[in-house]
Amino acid sequence: MPIRREHRFFYPIDWPQLSALIRFGRAKGCCEGCGRPHGRIVFHLGDGRWWDADAGRWRDGRGRRILLASGADILGHVRRTRIVLAAAHRDHDTANNTSTNLAAFCQRCHMIHDRPEHRRRRWRTLFRRKALGDLFGGPYA
Repeated sequence: MPIRREHRFFYPIDWPQLSALIRFGRAKGCCEGCGRPHGRIVFHLGDGRWWDADAGRWRDGRGRRILLASGADILGHVRRTRIVLAAAHRDHDTANNTSTNLAAFCQRCHMIHDRPEHRRRRWRTLFRRKALGDLFGGPYA
């Protein structure tokens, strides 16, 4: 996953090699959160359940095998997604690049992992906008 230009100086120079080592060396090309394979198109139901073509069965959002009700009509809900692995910092500290702090996550697992950080940033952005509005536009109506 590309790094934004303004955040590049937070990562080490050898980040592409370190990321590849985690994603394809240690994780062997599969997400460490749910087991989805890198580079393949995966059929999923949008709620975390996905079809594991190698094993020939459905899995949940954590990669555990599940059974779907045989009478359930799922064909109308099936979506396709190409899986791309990314190396994520477990503690969100880009300076801590130890192998225990790095994980290979698919898009879904990476977003779930970063959800608290995204919420914090969203709150901060909205708080700053409100403060600027109070400073220059007066109190809100």
